[in-house]
Amino acid sequence: MTLKVIIAGPRGKMGSEAVKMVNEDSDFELVACIDRKHKEKNFENPDVQALNIPVFEHAEECFQNIKADLLVDLTIPEVGYEHTKSALQHYIRPVVGTTGFTDEQLNELVSISREMKLGGIIAPNFAIGAVLMMKFSQMTAKYLPDVDIIEKHHDNKLDAPSGTAVKTAEMIQKTREAKKQGHPEEKETIDGARGADHDGMHIHSVRLPGLVAHQEVIFGGPGQTLTIKHDSYNRKSFMDGIRFSLKKAMEMDELVYGLENVL
Repeated sequence: MTLKVIIAGPRGKMGSEAVKMVNEDSDFELVACIDRKHKEKNFENPDVQALNIPVFEHAEECFQNIKADLLVDLTIPEVGYEHTKSALQHYIRPVVGTTGFTDEQLNELVSISREMKLGGIIAPNFAIGAVLMMKFSQMTAKYLPDVDIIEKHHDNKLDAPSGTAVKTAEMIQKTREAKKQGHPEEKETIDGARGADHDGMHIHSVRLPGLVAHQEVIFGGPGQTLTIKHDSYNRKSFMDGIRFSLKKAMEMDELVYGLENVL
């Protein structure tokens, strides 16, 4: 069975790659796109134009007029939340790469998915290697509880720290004995020098041109350090995870947060 897919955010770098991936996979059919800034005269995605795919400015209009199985949302948190909620209400399974949802929003979306008995996946990172990096870090923290997270992204990223860094810290928290790191009397001479504090561990965000998505988790112990690192050099690194999630969502009856929960 060919799965009918809608993509929200086809203009962006991630969205453009997703359009190519869906179009090239015989298991999928791209049936529509959602672009809230869309104007017919300046919409720029040659793949969408060549396929003559309809582009809607508003998700509700799209979902009412297009029959689809799945939504891929690669937009921003405020828009992505509304898209995901509306998709579930229209019996469309969401696969969401947008980060920055609040706990309240996530809980509401999961509750709606249970009520509708629809599967879906919200993932801070769709790169398989990044998910493994998070899992390995979770395992390590049980034995080396002193840890800093350094995440590096392109300078157009809106949220800091990244969803991947926050998710990594949350996973580490499950196995790490809570502790305050560093000298008990340390003082920042410049605010923020030690990064964000999450349960005593520190998260540092770097934003520079030339970067895509990179993270290293550094563990320290007596006489040793261990660094677990992952690099995405281009957006193609996320496509295998999106492809897997689209197929997996069709087997599920509840929305989950984190690709590690379904691998």
